[in-house]
Amino acid sequence: MQAVVGGVVAALAWLVMGEQRYFWSALYGAGTVVLPGALMARGMTSQLSSMAPGVSAVSFMLWEFAKIGVSVVLLMLAPKLVPQLSWPALLVALMVCIKVYWVALSWRGRKTTS
Repeated sequence: MQAVVGGVVAALAWLVMGEQRYFWSALYGAGTVVLPGALMARGMTSQLSSMAPGVSAVSFMLWEFAKIGVSVVLLMLAPKLVPQLSWPALLVALMVCIKVYWVALSWRGRKTTS
């Protein structure tokens, strides 16, 4: 869900601003949320994470630190990796993708009764 919304935000940034650099900046911003989140999800679904409650808690903390670390590194590399970086476009996409996480969780939690 975050990746889809990130792509939409990037496309909108390109359409509204009329320059491709806004697209790449916004797409990179979405990636700074999506890629570390996918890394953490993969790590949390390993067999080690589901063993004992204590191991699961420690595993969650370690994967959360890894996720934050990867996000920080991606943000630090942004000026070198994205030509003509637009920080506002990157940060808007980043924030929208972070907020989509909560919308997706609340949407997933709703059950329809038929």
